Amino acid sequence: MYKIAAAREPPKERRRVRAAQYVRMSTEHQTYSLENQKDAIRGYAEVMGYDIVATYEDPGRSGLHIEGRPGLKKLLFDIEHGLADYETVVVYDVSRWGRFQSVDESASYEYRCQIAGVRIEFCAEQFANDGTVGSDVLKAIKRSMAAEYSRMLSQRVFLGQVRMACMGFHVGGIQGLGLRRLMVDQFGQPKLILARYEHKNFQTDRVTIVPGPPEEIATVRLIFRLFVRSRKNEAQIAKYLNDRGILNDFGRAWKSYAVRRVLTNEKYIGNNVWNRRCTKLKTKVAYNPPDQWVRADNAFEPIISRQLFEKAQQILKSLYLHMSDDEMLAALRNLHKRHGKLSWDIINAAPGCPSAYRYSAHFGGLLGAYKLIGCLPPRKSHFIEIEQNRVPDVVRHRHVWEKRHGGARRGLEGVSEGRLGGMRGEDRWRHKRGIQDPLQDSEPQGRLARQERLCR
Repeated sequence: MYKIAAAREPPKERRRVRAAQYVRMSTEHQTYSLENQKDAIRGYAEVMGYDIVATYEDPGRSGLHIEGRPGLKKLLFDIEHGLADYETVVVYDVSRWGRFQSVDESASYEYRCQIAGVRIEFCAEQFANDGTVGSDVLKAIKRSMAAEYSRMLSQRVFLGQVRMACMGFHVGGIQGLGLRRLMVDQFGQPKLILARYEHKNFQTDRVTIVPGPPEEIATVRLIFRLFVRSRKNEAQIAKYLNDRGILNDFGRAWKSYAVRRVLTNEKYIGNNVWNRRCTKLKTKVAYNPPDQWVRADNAFEPIISRQLFEKAQQILKSLYLHMSDDEMLAALRNLHKRHGKLSWDIINAAPGCPSAYRYSAHFGGLLGAYKLIGCLPPRKSHFIEIEQNRVPDVVRHRHVWEKRHGGARRGLEGVSEGRLGGMRGEDRWRHKRGIQDPLQDSEPQGRLARQERLCR
């Protein structure tokens, strides 16, 4: 009797599960449109009994890194901070979660969701993401395949760009002042002058470099004459142009590095040089040695004579010979003796002296270089250093607040010991060479007192 009665009872209704969906589309994968992914996830949710209550999107975003993917960042933030009112996140497939070059990185983001109590499911994969050995093995293979696809695609694109550069076509980068990009068809017939941020619209089209407006060409030639014949350095040329209201190719005032970029641009003599630096697979910029550069000489119409350009390169090479640390500091010390003070402009205008940017990058800032030669920093540099030293006090204040109130104080969440634990640039440079800070003293004196003692 009990079995018969139980068989006649209506089946219990399955509990609906609250779920979120994550969709991503990179610019080169139009087949994986966001709407197609949402349709597939919607059908999967109906079969599984899920209610989609939240959507996280990353349209037109690369899956190589988490940087630049606000949708995935927001998903992880909501899950880890208890803001997610769902139990499951549904993704179309493993590649939409990411094409991370390290499978461990992809797994780490999924693991962060799992330890917070949220499952990740892939609706288009042929395995259930249930934590079994078989599913874990298949998922690891899928992650490796997703990463390998990006590597193979990057290699094919790179080889194609090398071929186009060797043929004399412009394949990327800024053309420079006095030059313009011309789009041509597959037969070499001119079609259109491309403006800044414009790109060719057909795969068979190509881009080449042609001379620009006459006034910009005159400015380029003026820069080379001032540098080669008048023997003005980059800072003096920049001041000369700014005093006459001449702007650079970005419509801004001239700086020393912008003048040097003109002086070293081989496009002005008709050479097409590419692959000086690379950022393959969204990695950090890496500067390639000259033997890896892709060159095509006499590919464009020159606007500067080759003799004038070569003279400029010889002058640059003589001005910026490799200097040791002691030689750089000696040049800076002699410059301080001549002028009685130091500044960014004074250093840049000094002939035979490295640029202020080079000192700043080499010694952890100009303040570090000033200390190493025993020079009293400018007043504004002193206040900058005071503000830097106040940050640890902010951290200690944050810890006191958290201990008393049981939470992070608003405005102090971004301050942590991890960002403050390392030494500053000049301290790291000094520590490697065993040099004592000339402004440090065993006596408990204030910073201003130590600086006054140094001046005496």
